[in-house]
Order: sequence, then structure tokens, then C-alpha cells
Amino acid sequence: MTTDGVPGLVALVVVSLATLAIGTYGLRISRTTSDFYVASRSVRPRLNASAIGGEYLSAASFLGVAALVLTAGAQMLWYPIGWTAGYLVLLVLVAAPLRRSGAYTLPDFAEARLGSRRVRALCSVLVVAIGWLYLLPQFQGAGLTLTAAVDAPEWVGAVVVGAVVVLNVGSGGMRSITFVQAFQYWLKLTALLVPAAVLLVIWAGDGAPHPSGGGPRWSLPLGEGGQGLYTTYSIVLATFLGTMGLPHVVVRFYTNPDGRAARRTTLVVLALLGVFYLLPPVYAALGRAYGADADDTLVLELPRLMLDGLGGDLLTGLVTAGAFAAFLSTSSGLAIAVSGVLAQDVLRGNYSGITAFRIGATVAVCVPLAAAVLAPDLSVARAVGLAFAVAASTFCPLLVLGIWWRGLTPAGALAGLVCGGVGAGSGVGWTLYDGVPQSWVDVLLGQPAAWSVPLAFAAMVVVSLLTRGAVPRHAGRFMVRLHTPEVVPLDRG
Repeated sequence: MTTDGVPGLVALVVVSLATLAIGTYGLRISRTTSDFYVASRSVRPRLNASAIGGEYLSAASFLGVAALVLTAGAQMLWYPIGWTAGYLVLLVLVAAPLRRSGAYTLPDFAEARLGSRRVRALCSVLVVAIGWLYLLPQFQGAGLTLTAAVDAPEWVGAVVVGAVVVLNVGSGGMRSITFVQAFQYWLKLTALLVPAAVLLVIWAGDGAPHPSGGGPRWSLPLGEGGQGLYTTYSIVLATFLGTMGLPHVVVRFYTNPDGRAARRTTLVVLALLGVFYLLPPVYAALGRAYGADADDTLVLELPRLMLDGLGGDLLTGLVTAGAFAAFLSTSSGLAIAVSGVLAQDVLRGNYSGITAFRIGATVAVCVPLAAAVLAPDLSVARAVGLAFAVAASTFCPLLVLGIWWRGLTPAGALAGLVCGGVGAGSGVGWTLYDGVPQSWVDVLLGQPAAWSVPLAFAAMVVVSLLTRGAVPRHAGRFMVRLHTPEVVPLDRG
């Protein structure tokens, strides 16, 4: 390793040690099973919003957005717009009712609403699948970052992030991770904001060179031709609706004291995400102006490209610290969500609550970690986009209809989950095993949300209407619970 890699190595060590230290603080107050799963439902809105921002701003946000905008132009800005606006949809339709459900996980909610073990089992499979699909690019991004920073083999970064996440999640659960993720949001914001400010000053001092290349449509917000428009609208649908179906996002709303706090949390999250997503386009524009390589290492390489010597190395070290914070925080949230499901639905009969959770956390991390080490490279932001498409095609219809329509039946829920899961899953398979889109079939499979989401909604509604006699008898009472503010007393008799 050359001296250029020292700041990156120091950043990795400092972030990892800070993460473990803060997690150890949370461990001191993690005592019960409820602490491990939902922090005993006692996290206040501002802390919870920072923690949500920390886990939500993943490798795709920190590294992938700038690279996508540099490569494909302004139409890729729909990714951060959709990821932010998804919280507005979640605020309006889901946040408060979901908190009032009293569930620990999405499968808990599905069983409580529909009274079906089969629906719960399918939801558990989907939570694990989405969680692993989302974890894969976190570990890949960690490998890319460490390679760019200190020229280490790609598997080293993935293993380091996996080990820290297992230690933190397994030791203190949700209570511990809440403090870690809140700290990591502000670290990530600082790690992009400070270098961006310095680089803009350098850009102005260089005479403010204009971005070059990229074609005449680089600055236009919609794709060119029928395929481009379809891709744009499919991305918008997946990101707007996929947020509410992401297991690691939904589980954080169970940690609020009540539904009002869940809504306040969501409003603060919107502000935090809006501030953060102003920064990746700055890196993309500067990258075009200075001829940076169009890949996921753009944010890491740009400081040294624009600033020689120690200054460039220090800025690279700061960006590296933010990147590792992104991998650690998002991976921790996903590990919490997946391990909670594994502990409740797979391991609960053989182990106690906390022991099952810790074993589940190890399994939740090790499987996608192995895939990241062995699988071929995949665009970080694109892999996350596929996770959003699967979530939008499965849990979004289940939550919206389960919360707002009494007529949903177990058979309808199963039909919609299967149709949406298979439809969006086909896109995952195409992306992993095929290549660049060439025909309409490739485009439809590569961005499935535009047809898989309506298909899932239609299947749930049609099959529920055909089986309307199977509406759970407790559905009306449960709906009242979802939509009644906590200040209104309910007759528990």
C-alpha cells in the first residue's frame, strides 16, 4: 500500500471503531427481547429520523447515484427523487397505522391482519429475499471502496463490513443500532458536503469549466424514445412505492412510541434526505467537467483527480469514511430486519428470543456476504433499484390494501404476493444473468415495476372479490385499531 492509501485506511479503522464503540453504549441499555427487536418502542422522532436517514442512505445513494447521473444523465435523478418521495407516500398511507398495529415485523402485520399462517410464511420468505438482495450491493460497494482507497482485494472490504455488522447487531439489536445509524447519517452528510464545497471552490478557481460529453440529451429528465420513457416511469413507480415495502425501513416505524410520533419521524426524514440528495449531482457534474471514469468509484476518485497532494488524500479519506458509514448503517438495518424474521419464523422453536436473534443476524449477513465475494460485479444503484421493484410489487399492495380495504382476503394477498414477487423476481434474474438491455423484452424484464406493481394490485383485488366470504371476522375491529389515534380510548372488551 502506498502513502496515498493511508487516509483511506485510517478512515476505515476510525469508522469501524466508532461504530463498535457507539454500539457498545447501546448494548448497556439493551436488556429485553423488545429492546433487540424494536428498541422497546421508545425512540423519539428526531433520533429515529436520523437513524432512518443513516440506514436508508445506502451504497446506492452514496456512490451509485453520482455514477448513474454521470453515465446516463439527468434521467437518473429520478432515483433520488423517488427514494425521497417514497417517504411522502409512506407518511400519507402507512406510517401511523402500521405503528398502531403493534407488530414487530412485516410477517407479524400480515398474520395479525389476515389471520393466515400461509401469508405470514410467504411474507417471511419475501423479507429475507429483499433483505439479501439489498445487502448484496452494500458488500460490493464496501469492496469497491477499499480497493479504490488502499488497493486491497475487493473481498476484504465486504468481510470487514460483514464482521462489524454481525458484532453490532448481534450484541445490542435495535436499541444499539439506533444510536449507530443516527451518528452515521451525520457522518455521511459531512463526508459528502465538505469535499463538495472544497471541490466547487477549486472548480471556480479553474474558471468553472463546463461539463463535456454525454450527448445532447444528457441534461434532459426523461429517457429517449419509447424504451427510455418506459424505463423512467418504471423507476419512478418502483422508488415511489418500494420504500414502504422495504423491511429495514418499515421496522423502524415500530420503534416509535405512537402513530403521531411515526408521522413526525417521517417528516423529519423527508428533510434529511432532501438535503443529502442535493450533493451526488454535484459530484456527477464535476466528474463530467474533469473527465472522471463513469463507474461507482467516481465519488472516491474525484478529490484526487481535482486536487493533488495531501489535500486530495485527506478529502478522499473523508469520503471513504462516509462510504463505509453508508455500508455499515444500511447493512445493520437490513440485518436487523432479516434476523428478526429468521428468529421468529425459523429459529424460535429451538432457541430463546435473544439467542435466536443473534443466530439470525449471523445468517442474515453471511449469505449475501458470500454472494458478494463470489458473484460477478453488479451496478450498486441498479441492484438496489431491483430491491425497490420487488418491494413495490409485493409489500406495497399488501400494506396499502391491508390498511385501507377491509375486503382483502388471505387468498387475495397470496395471489398478489406471488404475482408481484414472480414478476419483479424475473427482473432480478434477468439483471444477474443477462446483460445490457437490447430489445423491449429486455427492457420490460430489466425494469419490471411498471407492470408488476399493477399486476400485484389487480391480483389481490380480483381474488379477494372472488373469495369475499373469506374476509377475516376480526378485520373490521383490526381496521379500527389501525386508524384510531392513541388518544382515543378503545373498548377492549
